[in-house]
Amino acid sequence: MRITGISTHVVGTPWRNLTYVQVHTDEGITGVGETRMLGHTDALIGYLREAEANHILGSDPFAVEDLVRRMKYGDYGRAGEIVMSGIAVVEMACWDIKGKALGVPVWQLLGGKVTDKVKAYANGWYTTERTPEAYHKAAQGVMERRYKALKIDPFGTGHFELDHDQTLYAVSLIEAVRDAIGPDAELMLEMHGRFSPATAVRLAKELAPFKPAWLEEPVPPENLKALEKVAAKVDIPVATGERIHDRIEFRELFESQAVDIIQPDVGHIGGIWETRKLAATAETHYMLVAPHNVGGSVLTAASLQVGFTSPNFKILEHFNDFADAEIKKIVKGAPQVVDGYFHLSDAPGLGVEFDADAAAEFPQQQARFDLWAEGWEQRKPKGSTK
Repeated sequence: MRITGISTHVVGTPWRNLTYVQVHTDEGITGVGETRMLGHTDALIGYLREAEANHILGSDPFAVEDLVRRMKYGDYGRAGEIVMSGIAVVEMACWDIKGKALGVPVWQLLGGKVTDKVKAYANGWYTTERTPEAYHKAAQGVMERRYKALKIDPFGTGHFELDHDQTLYAVSLIEAVRDAIGPDAELMLEMHGRFSPATAVRLAKELAPFKPAWLEEPVPPENLKALEKVAAKVDIPVATGERIHDRIEFRELFESQAVDIIQPDVGHIGGIWETRKLAATAETHYMLVAPHNVGGSVLTAASLQVGFTSPNFKILEHFNDFADAEIKKIVKGAPQVVDGYFHLSDAPGLGVEFDADAAAEFPQQQARFDLWAEGWEQRKPKGSTK
């Protein structure tokens, strides 16, 4: 079997464009992969056009390791977010092809299942007025869908510091959310790399009474010493990793022991097998894995292949019951959250089918997501009518 070409499809919403790549073969089997770029979608499409000619055409889709190696190192330049995301979408599609050809799910090819279900947590649910009352109601809506976990960034446009009044307001939002979800549901606290170490530590202590399940990206990701400073002074588990785009770059993070939960994005770190390798290394450091997952149903399905096969897999992020829920219709067999969990599927490959005709109803947009702009949490960029 050989790859005869790829086709790209961009599904647009006001705040995110999702890129789907179909990999076609001479035996008529087609696989699909997905990633979500922020502001770099056209760059990704351009890279894939060159990579198709230089590396992908004529390749054996079963030889995933070889294709990834050539795409990553064959152009000599150091692979960053765009290249690793391009590798990821092609790599996912190759696993999809392999599973379909053999008639087995991808998780079976990764060593088999270690669990029948993966816990989900909701994100994108607080696209509402930023008040305790509105957040309380929105959080109740998440619980009504029988989720057992959710995540929130309550810090507005906070950057390095957060003054006294803004701190009290953030605390009031978290207090309202905890009241709505009860004591048993997990509440993940997102900081989006906003703060200085001192501010992150102070806020973590202010919010500790509400029992956060983790403190996510408390400081910008470039400075590991700053993260170590936070980890040494808080009792809440620390999570990070969504903006690391190469498995090798996690090495210093592992050595530091400054993090409890790593959050690779399967769509940015080279795909399913790269993430599974990373999960195995994390296991040797007694760290959990909870992938960043801001894409659609194909990326969710790909992430679940890692989840069903990794003993140290904690939970998977899920946007698509809340933000842009209508895009789920572009994928047949889209993973669904039932009673707070994704459940194992025996369908071949990734277990999903991409519908290009349905995707055409959502053309690419000038998607914009600015975490420093007022009202960012509503995911309605300035000028959007949605």
